[in-house]
Amino acid sequence: MSTSPETAAPNVAGQPLLDVSGIEVVYGGAILAVADVSLTIGAGEIVALLGANGAGKSTVLKAISGLAAADRATVRRGHVRFDGEDILGTAANRITARGIVHVLEGRHVFPHLTVEENLLAGAFLHRPGRRDLLRQIEDIYEWFPRLKDKRKVQAGLTSGGEQQMLAIGRALLTRPRLVLLDEPSMGLAPRIVQEIFRIIVRLNREKGTAFLLAEQNAALSLAHASRAYILETGRIALQGEAADLAKRDDLHRIYLGDAV
Repeated sequence: MSTSPETAAPNVAGQPLLDVSGIEVVYGGAILAVADVSLTIGAGEIVALLGANGAGKSTVLKAISGLAAADRATVRRGHVRFDGEDILGTAANRITARGIVHVLEGRHVFPHLTVEENLLAGAFLHRPGRRDLLRQIEDIYEWFPRLKDKRKVQAGLTSGGEQQMLAIGRALLTRPRLVLLDEPSMGLAPRIVQEIFRIIVRLNREKGTAFLLAEQNAALSLAHASRAYILETGRIALQGEAADLAKRDDLHRIYLGDAV
């Protein structure tokens, strides 16, 4: 395994589903948040984007999904290609329609709407017919049985874990090929986190949905991903096969910004 971003090669065949090359993201025209970050994701692959709080993980995801502009950030250099087409500068809703959906950090749901009404909001993008819509909703309930039990409950009255499941379920109703999942374990009990990650792996295996997981929890992510990139102060400090990275005894030191 290589520990150099310049020499490490992705474990994917042919053209990657997502190709991020040399992006630089600046906030407010002055604050450099991400510098020269490159990564790839193959079709149907789970890739982890790891790093300490403030390393730039969320910024990278927002640059991919088109949401960086909402935070007054600009992708000043580099490119983002999805299925071989440049999507940099494309509006976020159009990127979602192309097949990339972003589940933001913090379990964003509509608290005064019921669980089912939140799910219906996710289906709005493709506006399926009633029969198809009901089938898609039932599919989500099959993946997330907890949501079916709470379908008529206001989302704001559900638990943190249920809200995270709801945010993911709503995102899946946009029919994505790639899900950008930001800090899915944050603030949740370990048992709930394990349940969510089991569902992610099952979705990946059975539906072929690709995931880019931005996480602080390295051990958890490396146990479920095929490859991983580690960010340190806005730059890729390390990358490689997840199994190889999990064996390293210096991961904690790299997280603290002392990579060699």
